[in-house]
Amino acid sequence: MEVHLIDGTYELFRHYYALPSAKDPDGREVAAVRGVVTSVLGMITSGATHVGVATDHIIESFRNRLWSGYKTGAGIEPDLLSQFPLLEEALAVLGITVWPMVEFEADDALAAAAEMAARDTRVDRVIICTPDKDLAQCVRGTRVVQMDRRTRTVRDEAGVIARFGVPPESIPDYLALVGDAADGYPGLPGWGAKSAAAVLARFHHLEAIPDDWRTWSVNAANAARLARTLASEREQAMLFRRLATLRTDVTVFDSVDDLRWQGPTPAFAPLAARLDAKPQTR
Repeated sequence: MEVHLIDGTYELFRHYYALPSAKDPDGREVAAVRGVVTSVLGMITSGATHVGVATDHIIESFRNRLWSGYKTGAGIEPDLLSQFPLLEEALAVLGITVWPMVEFEADDALAAAAEMAARDTRVDRVIICTPDKDLAQCVRGTRVVQMDRRTRTVRDEAGVIARFGVPPESIPDYLALVGDAADGYPGLPGWGAKSAAAVLARFHHLEAIPDDWRTWSVNAANAARLARTLASEREQAMLFRRLATLRTDVTVFDSVDDLRWQGPTPAFAPLAARLDAKPQTR
């Protein structure tokens, strides 16, 4: 059994910017929803049996209370933002398990679902379908992997290390140091991908990095300056790590059996027809 966990927010963004505009009979933009639904149906046609999709029903989450600069819905195109509820409705009537997140983020739901699915001995592989680097922290060996559906690239634990220079469990520490522009936190000044990877490859977590750079024994440029920055901004770094750490205590399903696709509901056909209908001319 393989379990496919899909980042619905990423998929909606991807299809919105990749597809030409399309409107339903009421003039609502629906192209991105059509694209995602078609894509998910393609996965099922190709053999996917157990599928869950997480969406950011509300862009803001508990992390916005921790860091004022954390990402919000500001600046998102209205025609894109308006398609989130429609996507959730379309997937639900298609018979797909959907997790519309409010207090937490879609990434948290994916992390929780991946951990729970991996506990089931019937599951051979959990495939987290998103290129988001946050989700790299959930990869485990070759059993829980990350897939970029656009490039068809699959990244297992060895792939995470090859890409970031650190194992999955160090990804939140890595992001705390280098920052994540997409999520709105900057990391620490002077810390880049190479220096963070070099230091964390040895020490793994922020609290294990000594203040004295002379004990590091790693190949990192300007180590003394990096150490001073970390020592003076360690509390900030710990906050950024908290932002980057995905929550796995989110309730998403009771059993992987809940994710098995049983076919569309009777409501899917009329909704699909509406998505495909041409707008009325007035």
